[in-house]
Amino acid sequence: MSDDLAIQVAAQVTAGPSAVSGRSGRIQILAFVTDADSEAVLRLGLLAVGPEEVIIHRGSSRTAVGAMKKLPSPRVLLVDISGDEQPMSTLTALSEVVEPDVRVLVIGERQDADLYRQLTRNLGVAEYLYKPLNAEVVAQHFGPQVAPASIAPASALGGRILALSGVCGGAGATTLAANLAWYLANEVRRHTAVLDANLHTGSVAMLLGAKPGGGLRLALETPKRVDDLFMERIAEPAGDRLAVIAAEEKLTEQPAIAPGAAKHLLQKLRHRYNYVVVDVPLEPSAWHGELIEMARQRVLVMQPTLQAVRDVLRAIALPTGSQQTRRSLIVLNHLGAPGTMTRHQVEQALQHKIDVVIPHLPRVVNAAATMGTPAAATRGGFRAAIRDLAAEVATSGATDAPTRRFGWPFRRGAAR
Repeated sequence: MSDDLAIQVAAQVTAGPSAVSGRSGRIQILAFVTDADSEAVLRLGLLAVGPEEVIIHRGSSRTAVGAMKKLPSPRVLLVDISGDEQPMSTLTALSEVVEPDVRVLVIGERQDADLYRQLTRNLGVAEYLYKPLNAEVVAQHFGPQVAPASIAPASALGGRILALSGVCGGAGATTLAANLAWYLANEVRRHTAVLDANLHTGSVAMLLGAKPGGGLRLALETPKRVDDLFMERIAEPAGDRLAVIAAEEKLTEQPAIAPGAAKHLLQKLRHRYNYVVVDVPLEPSAWHGELIEMARQRVLVMQPTLQAVRDVLRAIALPTGSQQTRRSLIVLNHLGAPGTMTRHQVEQALQHKIDVVIPHLPRVVNAAATMGTPAAATRGGFRAAIRDLAAEVATSGATDAPTRRFGWPFRRGAAR
C-alpha cells in the first residue's frame, strides 16, 4: 500500500468530523472494497441505517492491512476478501495491527457456510456477506453492527494487562516496564499503554521521553468521569502505538482514591489497547491491589541478592488474581552485577527456575535514561532480553486462551 492512500484517509478524517466518534481522529466506519458496484451498494445500505459518514476506499483486504499499519484503528472496519487466495492469513495479519475493540465486517465472493463459521467463530469477525450485494441485505445484516450502541465493547473483551512489580528497591521494574511497553508498541506493533502507579515519584514517562499528564489522579478520585474522551486526554503519546499514563503529584498531598477506580480505569484501557503494561509497587495499598488483581500476567522483578530471594518467595505466596491463568513470571535483573549471586545460586535458593534474565548493563541503561530514550531501542544484550520478556508475557497462558482474534486480546505468536 502506498503512503498516498494513508494521506487520503487521514485528510478525510480531518475534513469529516461526523466520521469521528469519541476519540480524536478515530474514524467511525472505514471500508476497503475491490469494485465500484459493491462500493455503491455498501454506501447506500450503510447510510440507510445511520447518519455517520462512511469512508470507503478501493482496495483489497491486503490494502486494509497496509493502511491499518499507518492509521488509527476505526470503530468499524469493513474489508473485501474477494480474490484473496489466503483470506484467513490476511485477516489474521489484519488482527495484529488494529486495536482490540475494532468491529470487523467482511464481504467476499464465496457463498460458503464453512467460511462463514471460520470467520465469525474462529476469527471473531462480526458478520460476513457474499457478493453480489444488495442494499437492503447490507442494511439488515451490517446495520446492527455499525450502530453506535452496538459498537461499545463487551466488558469481557479487551487487551492483556501485564503487572510488573519490583520485589525490593532497586530491582529495576520501572525500567523494564517502560522498555517492555516500548518494545510491544514498536517491534511487536501492538497498540500499547503503560501505566505508572507511582503517583508521586514515578519515572516511566521520563524514561520514554513523555510528560506526566494531569488526569490520572482525577480518574482515580472520580472514576465516574472516566469516559472515552477523558481517556484521550490523559494518555500522553510516546509514539505511534504507545501511550503513557502517569502523574507527578505533590509530595505533601495524598490522593483520595475511590474504591474500584483502578479496576474501572483498567477496563477502559483494555478496550483501547492490545497491551496495558502496569508498573505497580508491591505494597499493601488497596488500589495497587486492584491493579495486580486485574492483571492477566504478573511479573516479579528481582536482583541477584539474598534479600530479593526472600522477597520473591513472599510475593509468590500472594493469592493469584482471578484473571491470571498461570503463576507469576520471575525476572532476574542485573545479573552479573559485582558482589551478587549467580543465576544458579538464585535458582537454588528459590527452588525455582528463573523465567527471564536481564544482564547487568549499567552503561547502556543509564545512558538511555539520561537521554529519555528506551534502552531497548539499542541493539545488544538488553534489547535481546526485553525481546525474551515480551515473548514470555505475550504467549503465557496460551493453552487456555481463546483463539478469536478480533475483539480478543491474545494473538498466537504475537512476539515471536
